[in-house]
Amino acid sequence: MSENKVHEVIKRLSNAFRKRFNDYNGMYLFGASVDGKIHEDEDIEIVALFASEDKAKREAIWPMVGKIETELEVSIDLYPYTEEKFKNDEVLYDEVINEGVFYNPLGIEEKRK
Repeated sequence: MSENKVHEVIKRLSNAFRKRFNDYNGMYLFGASVDGKIHEDEDIEIVALFASEDKAKREAIWPMVGKIETELEVSIDLYPYTEEKFKNDEVLYDEVINEGVFYNPLGIEEKRK
């Protein structure tokens, strides 16, 4: 599996979220795949940020994730959060902020302020 698969996941998720949710603010890639490569027995770990997050949104997100997992033959571990809930999950927040890579809603890597 190639490095391009991780970036394809980011691109497809960003496109799907942007089209469906007008409050999608981008995502962080973290964990083993932060190097852009697929690692055997490791999920692609992503925090997706939204202005609001609730049960209905999660129910809409999971089929999108499942479709991409099936099409690209990958496993995605997605955490949908608002900025506030993300910051309140101190352990995950620290790991992601210190080691993760942020992608804007267009799926382009950028530095976070």
